Amino acid sequence: MDIIFLHEVRIDTLIGVYEWERQAPQTLQLDMELGIPDSRACQTDNIADTIDYGVVVERLRETLAEQHFLLLEALAEHIAHIILNEFGSPWVKLSVAKLGMLRGVKRVGVTIERGQRG
Repeated sequence: MDIIFLHEVRIDTLIGVYEWERQAPQTLQLDMELGIPDSRACQTDNIADTIDYGVVVERLRETLAEQHFLLLEALAEHIAHIILNEFGSPWVKLSVAKLGMLRGVKRVGVTIERGQRG
């Protein structure tokens, strides 16, 4: 399986269990690996034969501007669902991190893997 990766994608959204966390948008960092459903793009050199990562990032910015979550786990699950169902990826590995939330900790977050890696 061929894999597209996007590292250190920054998206601002409202998230958090505590009221003070939801007062202003926080910057999240996303690291993603997306399985390409058909590896024909290597032969065809055609964007229609792969996943357009620019469209993926725009879709995620759009959804996180509209929908807010309490937990990173729920947000990650939502993103994985979009990638699998809207973009046709058979597999996704996704890390979502809050930046600088704990003193002395650069990032805190979750990593999930969904679908079947071929």
